[in-house]
Amino acid sequence: MLVERGLRVMNVELVSEAYAIAANYLRRSGAIPDTLVTDDRLLHLIVKLLQQGEFNKIRLANRAIARFQAQTEARAVA
Repeated sequence: MLVERGLRVMNVELVSEAYAIAANYLRRSGAIPDTLVTDDRLLHLIVKLLQQGEFNKIRLANRAIARFQAQTEARAVA
């Protein structure tokens, strides 16, 4: 992550790769539609995990998937 003038610039490649992994899994499992549209909720989870210090793309994807599924289940119960 780069820091310049007090602004954080994210590693776009890392976010992109983690999103691709997570979105592919969630599309195949039917949790998100099979479209080219970015799922904002999933992207937000990945960015949040990155901001919390996770920099491994596989762990980012896996944790985002777990949180996404937990949120989906919580919404279904409510």
